[in-house]
Amino acid sequence: MNASYQGFPRRFRGYTRRMAKAFDFGHAPGHLIRRAQQVAVAVFAEETAGFDVTPVQFAILNALIDEPGEDQVTLAARVAFDAATFGSVIGRLEAKGWVRREPDAVDRRRKRLWITEEGRRTALGMKRSVTRAQQRIVGPLSEREREQLVALLAKLVAAHEAQA
Repeated sequence: MNASYQGFPRRFRGYTRRMAKAFDFGHAPGHLIRRAQQVAVAVFAEETAGFDVTPVQFAILNALIDEPGEDQVTLAARVAFDAATFGSVIGRLEAKGWVRREPDAVDRRRKRLWITEEGRRTALGMKRSVTRAQQRIVGPLSEREREQLVALLAKLVAAHEAQA
């Protein structure tokens, strides 16, 4: 008998051997989601290279097209971005001349955001590139699989958001 098993009840022999094996992260949902995110960001960057914009910045611009004057905290939640670091992202969009930030007329601590005309042109000009990126991301899947993937991801996100 191997010395490392001395003192272990028979039912636990081999337990340490099993524990010594690496975690099968290649089949772990969290790892695969992280890898899919890496793929998505890389494809987005390739397709939108001429615009110098991140996926979150693109989401912010589009959200402001839909809801101009939205406050910063609400917008951060809407695009699912950390409110603590959201201000720096908005600062970069302001520096590019794509977003305007102003204090709320009633509550000066609250910041309201508007997309500028240049920001609107940029966001609308990116639509074709972003659509191409989305198509490339799911390109290896059949149409039915694409629909399933999107539905399952939406369900997963919604369930976790409801718990938060």
